[in-house]
Amino acid sequence: MTKSDFIFDLDRLDFENPIADTEAIHRLIPQRFEMAQVTAILAEDVDRLACVGYKDVTEDEFWIRGHMPGMPIMPGVIQLEAVAQLASYFAQRHDLLGTEMVGFGGLDEVRFRGIVNPGDCLILMIELIKLRRGRMIVARFQGAVDNKLVIDGVLRGIPIPVEMVKQQLDRRP
Repeated sequence: MTKSDFIFDLDRLDFENPIADTEAIHRLIPQRFEMAQVTAILAEDVDRLACVGYKDVTEDEFWIRGHMPGMPIMPGVIQLEAVAQLASYFAQRHDLLGTEMVGFGGLDEVRFRGIVNPGDCLILMIELIKLRRGRMIVARFQGAVDNKLVIDGVLRGIPIPVEMVKQQLDRRP
């Protein structure tokens, strides 16, 4: 993959001046503690409906102890969660779905093309390819480490019926 094939030019990303830090991300998406998988948002291109952020993969990640002891590799499902959180942040920031919360709607064409280890900076990129307000967003995504593609595919985001979920939880014994 050439540099021009990435959704964003990785050489132009400014890690010293993110447009949203963890606190700003938490104002828009609900994941906290060990489930928070986006460190900062670096840039947006609202005309293209695209966004780029990153996840600092630390030595303290909750999955390290059990995901292949002695050879920790970031689980693919956690990489996908990070991409979903980036897409959710972007959708909420720009009120693309008109909903209180965005959730996973599906994944297509996902490919894992490299390994992500503790100490890596996983750059996450999304670009919306379809938007149906109130129904669904569809975004192509990429993840890169050291200017190499490590994951890509297509993600679907859907509105989460927050009130219905709360009612279901209230009915539990």
